[in-house]
Amino acid sequence: MRILLADDRATVRSAMRLALEHEPGLTVDTEAASAPELLAKLDKARPDLVILDWELPGVRTVHLVPVLRLLVPGLRIIAVSSRDEVRSAALAAGVDAFASKGEGSERLLEAVRAMRRPHAVPLPRRQ
Repeated sequence: MRILLADDRATVRSAMRLALEHEPGLTVDTEAASAPELLAKLDKARPDLVILDWELPGVRTVHLVPVLRLLVPGLRIIAVSSRDEVRSAALAAGVDAFASKGEGSERLLEAVRAMRRPHAVPLPRRQ
């Protein structure tokens, strides 16, 4: 599974990359630090999955999700944020799953594993 990491903080991208690359079958192909950079890299990278910082600078993320899906049909999107209160907004905007940055890498890996299953369904919403 090819992954594009989109987060404005290099340290966060690095930590996610480290966790993801220990998982068999996952490849972090590229990274983006802003919405314009994400859009510029999306067509060339053609990822299976975007891990998207919900506060990514450049465009309101709620408007970015449908654009990503239009540009790459079948794209899976996991939103991440350090603010757990944005979970419902992210899910309502159409992301496939949400992982809080405060929950650690295991929650993110759990969400990624769910996206690898055929006809993956979104993870249950946590209250």
